[in-house]
Amino acid sequence: MTGTQRWLLRSVAPTLALLLGACATTPPSPSARLANDVLFRAIGLVGTPYRWGGNTPESGFDCSGLVDYVFRTSAGVVLPRQSGEIADVDAPKISADRLAPGDLLFFGSHHHVSHVAIYVGQGRFVHAPNSGGTVRLDKLDGDYWHSHFLYAKRVLEGSAADSATMASN
Repeated sequence: MTGTQRWLLRSVAPTLALLLGACATTPPSPSARLANDVLFRAIGLVGTPYRWGGNTPESGFDCSGLVDYVFRTSAGVVLPRQSGEIADVDAPKISADRLAPGDLLFFGSHHHVSHVAIYVGQGRFVHAPNSGGTVRLDKLDGDYWHSHFLYAKRVLEGSAADSATMASN
């Protein structure tokens, strides 16, 4: 196990424990199961190289390619290809104090979305940040991300069948 993988495990283990613990006491709702699947898939892609226009683990990811790949392969949700288009999906906006794993985070400036990420819990998110980098975990309260955070949306409300039509709305 690499140092990055050990750090990732220590950083996300409490969130995963909470999610799995909740599953043990009551059957999770369909949207909670989907959020769990999204969370595990997103975290599993940490370390994948960044590539502008990329949308597979083999080719690498840009931010919207990562988000679409994770939601499409783990929850059956097909999202538009660009971050601004994903931001226009008909889904409820969520305030920062109500974030849940699986929510989408939108970043930019002057109300213009230029980046999208997947919230994983405990103030952290997975994203494909920039050229030359890799898919990684960052903290929402970091100076840059905090000052560029615009809003969040919850696309996993309801069933997978309902969610799968989002790209056409």
